[in-house]
Amino acid sequence: MKIYGYIRVSGVDQNEDRQLIAMNEVAIPQEQIFIDKQSGKDFNRPAYKKLVKKLNAGDLLYVLSIDRLGRNYEEIQKQWRTLIKEKNIDIVVIDMPLLDTRLHKDLMGTFISDLVLQILSFVAQNERENIKKRQAEGIAAAKEKGVRFGRPSINEPEDFTTIIRQWERKQISLKRVLPKCGMKRSTFFRRLNEYRTSQSNKKSNSPKR
Repeated sequence: MKIYGYIRVSGVDQNEDRQLIAMNEVAIPQEQIFIDKQSGKDFNRPAYKKLVKKLNAGDLLYVLSIDRLGRNYEEIQKQWRTLIKEKNIDIVVIDMPLLDTRLHKDLMGTFISDLVLQILSFVAQNERENIKKRQAEGIAAAKEKGVRFGRPSINEPEDFTTIIRQWERKQISLKRVLPKCGMKRSTFFRRLNEYRTSQSNKKSNSPKR
């Protein structure tokens, strides 16, 4: 029998120290701890997939809490059954002693643990949906206040039109154009296309004599 630990945080900027401490307290070897840094919306995660491939019948898997396993109600139920029924391993949820498949092997114990699993899975998904809602509300509120998201916009230099004309006449090379405009090649050609479209629209909208 081997003992494994699974850790998940939602992003690379989040800290997994609390989960690592919990794994160390139950003496899981470092090389048998698998860590993912991505959303719990599904189980398409590289470290989790590697972990499942390594699991053999009789092994023991620790997770700190159900929401570290995942945040999708149906997927959590499905993965739980796959691990204990098909892989034939035991699972321990450290923060919830009732979810220890080494115990409660009788019918009543199984019923109670299944019920707890369903409740915690629901809570995990509900929290994920609330987080998404709060994020959307925060973004909307910030936009109303004029906060802009994404990469900062690069403004054309005041003599952008002159630079374009010089380049089109081959009076200046693209190698010199880019630093003069403070742009990358892709940005320059995008702005060039926008400029030409703008000029074309002006001509088509100008009154004919």
